[in-house]
Amino acid sequence: MESFGLKASLILVAILLFADCLNVEGQICRPSGTIRGKKPPPGKCNQDNDSDCCKEGQLYTKYKCSPPVSSHTKAYLTLNGFEKKEDGGAPSECDNHYHSDDTPVVALSTGWYNKGSRCLNNITITANGRSVVAMVVDECDSTMGCDSDHDYQPPCRNNIVDASRAVWKALGVPHGQWGGLDITWTDA
Repeated sequence: MESFGLKASLILVAILLFADCLNVEGQICRPSGTIRGKKPPPGKCNQDNDSDCCKEGQLYTKYKCSPPVSSHTKAYLTLNGFEKKEDGGAPSECDNHYHSDDTPVVALSTGWYNKGSRCLNNITITANGRSVVAMVVDECDSTMGCDSDHDYQPPCRNNIVDASRAVWKALGVPHGQWGGLDITWTDA
């Protein structure tokens, strides 16, 4: 009888672990740690498009995940420059190229970027009563920041769609309001 109870318990644990593995994308995304800010060397933090610079000693939350993707994934749209010498920093991760800010392109937070699985694929962004299709060309790194590779900017939050000027224009957002907007998006 005792052996039956042990076997039943082991089977139940195995079923629960298997079910948990199937539901990874639907789990709640929790912070994976913090990064302590370092003061950028003079002139090394590009503040174009109202980008923030890391502050000495401040703790910044980092994430390895993003909220689950659905047909209307809630996100926060930010403004990024994808051209050389802009606040985006290095060439895009997906193709190692810079992109015109007049082209609808985006960088996604680390979890949504998903190790490049969305590279050069389109997403549909909806806000302000309009929609625009944009190509994923880069990662908005949620795991690292405050260093030269990240232009001395903090890690991205886990719900960021970092977009070119073309995306903001297509959504009909007045230029003076560019920089931060609640949106929804989905894979196109």
